[in-house]
Amino acid sequence: EDPGSKLVLLKYVGGNYTSYVQGQTRFHPSDFSLELLNTSRQDRQLYEYIVSKGSVEKVWQIQLEVYDAHPSVKVLHRVLVNSSCSITLNCTAKRGDNVTYSWGSEDTSTSGLCSHNGSLLHLSYPLQNTSMACACVASNPISSQVVAFDFSDCSHEQ
Repeated sequence: EDPGSKLVLLKYVGGNYTSYVQGQTRFHPSDFSLELLNTSRQDRQLYEYIVSKGSVEKVWQIQLEVYDAHPSVKVLHRVLVNSSCSITLNCTAKRGDNVTYSWGSEDTSTSGLCSHNGSLLHLSYPLQNTSMACACVASNPISSQVVAFDFSDCSHEQ
């Protein structure tokens, strides 16, 4: 039978510690925390924290989740109709798990126009109101990222 093996990140014995993955972790002896640096989605896995005292060993298992949600906005449809611009925007994150999308605006005069839950935003606005902006918020369970879309002349691609 093939015995299981584990990659040891750090070992602490008698007040001294040895890091086996230089540059990828930072150990904080004051609170015994271990910081994983520059995490990527490949670091998403089960980790174990083991404390040994004599013949007694305590094991904690910690599942690390790495989330990513850097959104971008794409124009799906844009048409000029009776001096108004009708537009459909799509907000998406190239990568990411458990991402939710919402639209809004910091400008109170356009907040109702921009308010929407979901990645797609359909709206029509008068051409004289080209200084407005809507913002897409891509959120995952631990953070959120915002990307703004500034409206300009309806006939120009952005």
